Amino acid sequence: MDERKLITFDYAVKYLLREKNDYGVLSGFLSELMDRDVVVTGLLGEETNKIDKDEKINRVDLKAKIDDGEFVVFEIQFHQESDFFGKVLFGVSKALTEQVKEGDEEYFMRKVYSINVVYGNRVKAKREYMFHGKFSGFKGVHFEDEPVIPFAQIPGKGSKEHVEIHPEYYLILPDMFDETLRGKFDEWIYILKNNEARDEFTAAGIQEARVKLTLMNLKPDKRAEYEKYLEARRSLNSVTYAAEEQGLEKGRAEGRAEGKAEIVMNMHETGFSIPDIAKATKFSEAEVKNILNS
Repeated sequence: MDERKLITFDYAVKYLLREKNDYGVLSGFLSELMDRDVVVTGLLGEETNKIDKDEKINRVDLKAKIDDGEFVVFEIQFHQESDFFGKVLFGVSKALTEQVKEGDEEYFMRKVYSINVVYGNRVKAKREYMFHGKFSGFKGVHFEDEPVIPFAQIPGKGSKEHVEIHPEYYLILPDMFDETLRGKFDEWIYILKNNEARDEFTAAGIQEARVKLTLMNLKPDKRAEYEKYLEARRSLNSVTYAAEEQGLEKGRAEGRAEGKAEIVMNMHETGFSIPDIAKATKFSEAEVKNILNS
């Protein structure tokens, strides 16, 4: 079994797969995710997709056509931090407003699919490694038999068909993937987790990725930039982990303090003196008095 070492997909999306002849990789990735025929047609807005080497969020917005008909926007983000949902919402908002800047009529918006690749089990999943979120429409508050009103609009003049435009969200957790291939897109998740592609993989876009994203094909100067990027990402992961551990320890300490404060109150109500309470809880008498007076 041959496994070819690849450039990390987040780096590739941010820096490499930005030309029209590279869209086949991205189209394959999205087609397998959606289980539909997706063709990437371009980047959405220069400002949205600008390359910023100091930016800690890897994000790209793509214009695409689904099943040779529906035009949509895919917003792809890669996350290392634990509190990322605000950035997800912000990214979707930018992808929506950027359409207006592109010259689309303000009252018509293309649907946005938000694809979020999250490293580490930040959401505390038990077994699952891919999640899908979708707004199902407006439901009646007082009458349950009222039909659901879809979040949709007519795509253009002369059309009678309504198209849903509320964003949909995908959450992909590569580190939770057990490497059991349950479908074609799992081959892509394998790549997201291991930065390697097996020779027998047949999912759309992967063979092209094996050619264009092979690590050994990088020129020395680009290889140096890539190694610097990986080091920056490792540093970010370390800082994030340390902050999370610090937060957990702070929470434990606060929990212990709250527990001891409750003991102080209970002992006082039972009739213990302040000196006895201080001795039992290891608080000073002044601290005991402050708790009782708070």
